[in-house]
Amino acid sequence: MAYPLQYGLQDATSPIMEELMHFHDHTLMIVFLISSLVLYIISLMLTTNLTHTSTMDAQEVETIWTILPAVILVLIALPSLRILYLMDEINNPVLTVKTLGHQWYWSYEYTDYEDLNFDSYMIPTSELKPGELRLLEVDNRVVLPMELPIRMLISSEDVLHSWAVPSLGLKTDAIPGRLNQATLTSTRPGLFYGQCSEICGSNHSFMPIVLEMVPLKHFEDWSMSMI
Repeated sequence: MAYPLQYGLQDATSPIMEELMHFHDHTLMIVFLISSLVLYIISLMLTTNLTHTSTMDAQEVETIWTILPAVILVLIALPSLRILYLMDEINNPVLTVKTLGHQWYWSYEYTDYEDLNFDSYMIPTSELKPGELRLLEVDNRVVLPMELPIRMLISSEDVLHSWAVPSLGLKTDAIPGRLNQATLTSTRPGLFYGQCSEICGSNHSFMPIVLEMVPLKHFEDWSMSMI
């Protein structure tokens, strides 16, 4: 999860988030180089005498400043398109979880099990235990197996919501009457926090998401205890 005064992205937990962080660094370096070049040219114009003020034709320069931006855009677009296709790819998910947004809580249904569903509410500040996080803890966590592809089906029962977990690179809108799909795979166990990322009313800030990624054996034990 994020920590105070953090300027960068959260640590990646999924292969998709790792790709997004690499793309972020790649694009940021391009922006840095362009900004440095522009700043250098501006400083030259302010500190040197102008020459060739009567030049009316400079085909070479115009060719360069037309082709170079196009090349830069291609260098940004190709990795971006690759990640978009990777995010939409779903390879034989071992588990499907249906998520419904409500004002103002989430409900989850494990569709591969007959009676495994529950609501997830934020724990009020007055009921928090020592070490628990304000506005982020819930009474029922979503327990999922790690290192396995999982499909999330996301919708809403009232207004627009958005199911987002930054460390997994997930952000999918929950739209009434529409079923959106996302896939996630965690490379390590742990607790991963998210929140509703679509303004959905007065208690929008109180719709946290907590994923508990555990080894498959622990997930099986938990699922059997819940049924």
